[in-house]
Amino acid sequence: MKPSRSEFLTVRGLRTHVRHWGRDGAPVIFMAHGWMDVSASFQFVADCLQGDWHVIAHDWRGFGLSERSHADTYWFPDYIADLDAILDHYCPREPVNLLGHSMGGNVVGVYAGVRPARVRRLINLEGFGMPPTTPLQAPQQYANWLDQLREPDAMRTYPSREAVVARLQKTNPRLSDQRASFLAQHWAACNEAGQWEILGDPAHKRPSPMLYHVEEVMACWSAITAPVLWVEAEDTNMWRWMGPKPEARIEIDRRLAHLARVTSHMMADAGHMLHHDQPEALARLVEQFLLSE
Repeated sequence: MKPSRSEFLTVRGLRTHVRHWGRDGAPVIFMAHGWMDVSASFQFVADCLQGDWHVIAHDWRGFGLSERSHADTYWFPDYIADLDAILDHYCPREPVNLLGHSMGGNVVGVYAGVRPARVRRLINLEGFGMPPTTPLQAPQQYANWLDQLREPDAMRTYPSREAVVARLQKTNPRLSDQRASFLAQHWAACNEAGQWEILGDPAHKRPSPMLYHVEEVMACWSAITAPVLWVEAEDTNMWRWMGPKPEARIEIDRRLAHLARVTSHMMADAGHMLHHDQPEALARLVEQFLLSE
């Protein structure tokens, strides 16, 4: 495995963990992980990159080794503002290569429309967004949020690192023992009680009180000027979030039509965690896209 190094920045008042692969001075690729994940998730893709790259990946607030927000709810705009601050720190003057997976894909997609001049090339790995909503859903959405605020905060624990490995492989059966063991040591840590606890603020599991406004997101996508590489997994499980597959496929294609310069790719033999399942193929795809004219 390629060695990585850690750095901690204060980002909008929170101590934020940033992981680096490659040499300073090489062309930079910023990578943004998904929900309930960590920056080390990109280790296998970093290993497979053939060129001279400096990969920078941070742990979002409340995930991995980054500080928690100390609030009972995480707000999506905070991720956008955190990303803006991180990019300003490392690349304040030039457009950047930006990759995001799942939740991270949603963040970078909105960001690229809000700050189009800051993004050179955008890679979205299964950042579909959420199902459309209607205003009539608002009362129940607020009620669900209030109900969950009454519940105690807790993350599930595991008796050993081996149990964490088993949990990761249950979610993704394609994970080899070696890869699952590597991820386990970054995804969870042993607490004072001797239990292995996921490195994520349990507040992330609460539903947002705010509805997902897809047309606002699409307005941001329409403002993107950078070329976009859109990558889906052939065996994704994201249909459980987006609704019945035929209708969801129509909605996803409708959303893609808002991207002016998009190249779509379907990754074979991969699930939602496609950067774990097919890192070699994904690394080739990423490099071809970033180096193309």
